Amino acid sequence: MQLTRRSFLKATALGTAGFTMLMQLKASGAVNIRLSACDWSLGARSDPKGFDIAKEIGLDGLEISPTDEVGDTMKIADPAWRQVYKDAAQRTGLVISSVAMGHLNSYPFATDDRAPAWLEQTIEATADFGAKVILLAFFGDGDLLEKKGLLGGGGSLKEKEVDTVVERLIKAAPIAKDAGVIIGLENTLSAEQNMSIINRVNHESVQVYYDIGNSTYNGYDVPAEIHQLDKKICQIHFKDGGFYLGKGKVDMDAVAKAMNDINYEGWIVLETAVQEKDLVGTFRKNAEFARNMF
Repeated sequence: MQLTRRSFLKATALGTAGFTMLMQLKASGAVNIRLSACDWSLGARSDPKGFDIAKEIGLDGLEISPTDEVGDTMKIADPAWRQVYKDAAQRTGLVISSVAMGHLNSYPFATDDRAPAWLEQTIEATADFGAKVILLAFFGDGDLLEKKGLLGGGGSLKEKEVDTVVERLIKAAPIAKDAGVIIGLENTLSAEQNMSIINRVNHESVQVYYDIGNSTYNGYDVPAEIHQLDKKICQIHFKDGGFYLGKGKVDMDAVAKAMNDINYEGWIVLETAVQEKDLVGTFRKNAEFARNMF
């Protein structure tokens, strides 16, 4: 928690007791957040206009997604394609918080022979963007669970696919480390199942991209999972089904406490639903809620 001039003056006005309280808050490791949003949630999938929308909302960054068009080489491997995004970021004063490989939901990382090359191309691009996190998606056709709940949770692992994922991550992890990039696994798995994969890969550059909405709706104990994953969480998605943050099923007070407990210092990325056809207004309200949590 950073001490602002205003908070310092308030503590001074309260005297010794106020200053002591402020120091206790600082020592508690309160979260110092930066806010981003998914470009697809802003109606700008694979479109640099997402930076302009994110700036209008008042965010600090944008999570971008490469095109869903597939081939042996992705567009994100093209320096000219990347320059358009870098120019948009510079123009708006925002940064790229992360790069999402959402197309893996249709062309699974575990079974598509092109996936390892796609990941290497994305690692290079992410480093070029100055970003630190890649979202490696495992939903839809790429789900790693045999039996699915509402969003895919609650089942046993597809062992053959998981073996392939582990093998491919072991090869990609040193490349990611050299590039200063973390590969974040986002999926329908429990924290325990994710940790089983993380432990097998056994590399600091492979972590978990945690989604509080997906995990809640899959029936997982989100605060407990945040504590269990701890420093293995590289980034967090905030959403709550079709609700505003704080109005649905996710216990946001418990989420805030758990994030404070582990002293989370990464990005919070909004993937929230649009209300009343007011995209900018919805995201502003959710952004304000997220900031006020901490």
